[in-house]
Amino acid sequence: MSLEKEKESSGEIVDTKVLKKLYNFVKPYKPQFYFLVFLTIALAILAPTRPYFIQVAIDDYVTVGDGAGLLKIIYLLVVLMILQALVQWAHTYYSGWIGQVIIRDIRVQLYQHLLKLRLKFFDNTPIGRLVTRNISDIETLADVFSEGLAAIIGDLLQLVTILAVMFYIDWKLTLVSLCTLPLMVISTYVFKEKIKVTFNDVRNAVSNLNSFLQEHITGMNIVQIFNREKREFAKFEEINKEHARAHIRSVLYYSIYFPVAEIIQAIGIGLVVWYGAVGVLGMDLQIGVLISFIMYLQLFFRPIRMIADRFNTLQMGVVSSSRIFKLLESKEHIDNEGSFAPEKLKGHIELKSVWFAYVDEDYVLKDINFEVKPGQTVALVGATGAGKSSIINLISRFYEISKGSISIDGHNIRDFELGILRKHIGVVMQDVFLFSNTIYYNITLGNPEITREQVMYAAELVGAKRFIERLPGGLDYNVMERGATLSVGQRQLISFVRAMVYNPEIIILDEATSSVDTETEELIQEAIDKMMKGRTSIVIAHRLSTIQKADKIIVLNKGEIVETGTHDYLLDLGGYYTQLHQMQLKTMAI
Repeated sequence: MSLEKEKESSGEIVDTKVLKKLYNFVKPYKPQFYFLVFLTIALAILAPTRPYFIQVAIDDYVTVGDGAGLLKIIYLLVVLMILQALVQWAHTYYSGWIGQVIIRDIRVQLYQHLLKLRLKFFDNTPIGRLVTRNISDIETLADVFSEGLAAIIGDLLQLVTILAVMFYIDWKLTLVSLCTLPLMVISTYVFKEKIKVTFNDVRNAVSNLNSFLQEHITGMNIVQIFNREKREFAKFEEINKEHARAHIRSVLYYSIYFPVAEIIQAIGIGLVVWYGAVGVLGMDLQIGVLISFIMYLQLFFRPIRMIADRFNTLQMGVVSSSRIFKLLESKEHIDNEGSFAPEKLKGHIELKSVWFAYVDEDYVLKDINFEVKPGQTVALVGATGAGKSSIINLISRFYEISKGSISIDGHNIRDFELGILRKHIGVVMQDVFLFSNTIYYNITLGNPEITREQVMYAAELVGAKRFIERLPGGLDYNVMERGATLSVGQRQLISFVRAMVYNPEIIILDEATSSVDTETEELIQEAIDKMMKGRTSIVIAHRLSTIQKADKIIVLNKGEIVETGTHDYLLDLGGYYTQLHQMQLKTMAI
């Protein structure tokens, strides 16, 4: 998906492919769906019965003064009205129920799909747009069942039934009644086309609004640091104005269409009254037939007025469905997941001729070859953009390599069950993300198999136990969104505990001490030494002083390995590593 403002066409009124895909979600609820179809047909049949019985009551009983017969008709009408009300209630309930359970199932499937997507997908897709897909677009699908497809089918059946009854009673009066139908059809069609475009503009505006708000609220510190409040507010105002303009256009079309429809209906009723009155006066038409036709005409034009709105509801549901299914069918998920699920790993890692590019063939890693033996500590160093973080992302299969292979204990990482592979690898990232929840939840991530005792043991190991116990509630302390109530160092310590509590055989540290003060760094460095003991470790660090004890240092430059060796060996070599070391010494001296 593009990062640009979303512009999508509204497509066809009824996309059969999309409806077939939607029907797959209906299949588990076939009994309820078929019952809804039955209720729809029943409503269409019951709709014209009331005018018919009123006609009978007037012509056969009122005009001849038959009170007893009239009372029977009244009783029958009451029963029919109660029955129609019950059927209408059941129809409304089941159409809404089916819509809600289906969007529940779609939302679950969509979220499961998002969990399996590669990080590359999230790199290229605005989060606000994904929120729109999961909330607004899916909510629109509920209307497809409650106000869209089922309502349209019911309206069409009702129109056919009413027409059949009207022609059966008096075909001439029916033709007079339908004189204004072409005007109603034309005005409805124009309204449908106009409102369809407007609804699509509204959906696009909502998506763009969500994307803008999510991105700028998340990056509010950058906006304020660089004094961009006025400029970003102006952008927001423009997006918000477009959203309002789209809604106002829809209001305008509604404000025009419904009065026009009322006028057309009034003209139709006027023609029926004029023609019918002439017939009644000439004794060619009974008064009950005339009254029933006025009622039929009101019943007939009401679904026609609503059908344009129904079609647009269906249309927007189809558009939302196509967007959702496009996301569900995206191929950005991790494929070729294996079934190898070892209980333990030795931690022998080997990269052979690994090439990798985030975009096409713009390679950020070029022919990478190195080996990390079990229990060994290997450090990756290099300037920003050298490819260090890309390597560790590939080992955990957050991204897929373009060429070459990565193996652990002699098994290609593609052969591993993905969850098992990542369970054996503990990763501590530079940018620590914490959820708005307790410290205990942020460490265990809701895993019921991890006890509080295990958490506190891991916290003591990395030196986080003391500060956790000082917090109100200890492990139950709520860190708020993104850990806002904790310091940078405290958040980093929690990420250490989170990695250690799973007791992984492989530890990956990505700039793990870059955001902490000197005192905290010393504490963490001591914890790191304990973490690495007996484990295979890969460390990324800008501070070369933190990786001097590494068994092997791999120096990267522009995606290629330029030097390999121990700290002392690389200094004696006098190459690229020596230059990095000397630059850091100068910086520290300043």
